[in-house]
Amino acid sequence: MATMKILLSLLIIAITALVVYRIIKSNPAKKVALPPLPAAPYTPVLPDTPVVHHWSDGGRLLVEVVNESRYQPVLKELAGDHGEAAAHARYTAMLFPDDRNAYEDAAVAVFVGGRMVGYLDAKAAVIFRARLKRDGFEGQLTSCDAEIRGGGLWQTARLSYHVVLDLEPLEKR
Repeated sequence: MATMKILLSLLIIAITALVVYRIIKSNPAKKVALPPLPAAPYTPVLPDTPVVHHWSDGGRLLVEVVNESRYQPVLKELAGDHGEAAAHARYTAMLFPDDRNAYEDAAVAVFVGGRMVGYLDAKAAVIFRARLKRDGFEGQLTSCDAEIRGGGLWQTARLSYHVVLDLEPLEKR
């Protein structure tokens, strides 16, 4: 009787091992083909629509644009010749609620001189979009004054450029 239990246990173990071996060999987890990477990173296009509102915070320029590291060549060109000192180039920025952005569902793209220069910070974009909705400008192109700063010479190297906007601070109070 005890021998029969041992043989039955060994038979169950052998069958289980055979089933596991067959599953592994049949490779049930088929490799899924990933979609191809885009040839170029996503960049929104400035719409050809009129600006519906110009924002201002009295020239304080307290809101910073993010992701401008990707646009340094554009910012350098827009900053113009400023010698060894830092740039302080004034522009009008266009603020575009970018609903097609795959990375941020509330993205706000910033254009200067008709060219993309970065985005509002993710949290700031949510607050800005709430202001757009509150003021009746939801999904529409608005503008504000902007300044391209930086690019000064420091220890034989150029510092990076950044963009600041003349908007009321976009943080929760």
